[in-house]
Amino acid sequence: MIALGVLVSGGGTNLQAILDAIDAGTLDARVCVVISNVAGAKALARAEKALVPTVVAPHRGYADRASFDAELVRVLRAHGAEYVVLAGFMRLVTPTLLDAFPMRVVNVHPALLPAFPGVDAQAQAVEYGVRVSGCTVHLVDAGTDTGPIVAQAVVPVLEGDDDASLRARILEKEHALLPMVLQWCAEGRVSVEASGGARARVRVRGIAKTVIGAD
Repeated sequence: MIALGVLVSGGGTNLQAILDAIDAGTLDARVCVVISNVAGAKALARAEKALVPTVVAPHRGYADRASFDAELVRVLRAHGAEYVVLAGFMRLVTPTLLDAFPMRVVNVHPALLPAFPGVDAQAQAVEYGVRVSGCTVHLVDAGTDTGPIVAQAVVPVLEGDDDASLRARILEKEHALLPMVLQWCAEGRVSVEASGGARARVRVRGIAKTVIGAD
């Protein structure tokens, strides 16, 4: 079993997917703390309903990003977090957090990285006219959505889609993919290897397919 610290800013549907997977016995983990930079975020109510400790840390109360991340590290360590999950956390993290949990910060992004990094990925996909999109679970590094990819799930972009309809279709995949990857982490299947260049790559032991819905 692994201990997860989950960082949130909004509604927390991916947090709920994690909690539901734990309750269903498909994710061998516990959420040891949920931290939000937004007071009143719905994700906090989801955590409280599941009897998970919550902490509100408004980012504007800190001198800079590194100071804010130092507080996150303090809280995460105090609650025994082993992995950190960015579940709709709308802040860029700094090396202060990443160095405290090296290659153990997990993010889910609503696009097939490396395509459409950053914000409004669904709108970017619709505007560009792609025929497929999806979501990516990756380990976080110092870049913006550039960390090593663990797994992806593919969805079609349908005629008449706008960013809202595509967002909803991708979100369903996120809710399945993120707990699955966290279970791989709990089983010790996920490792990071140098690829001979600057970019690290993820190996998932014993898993034949890490792109879901591509065929």
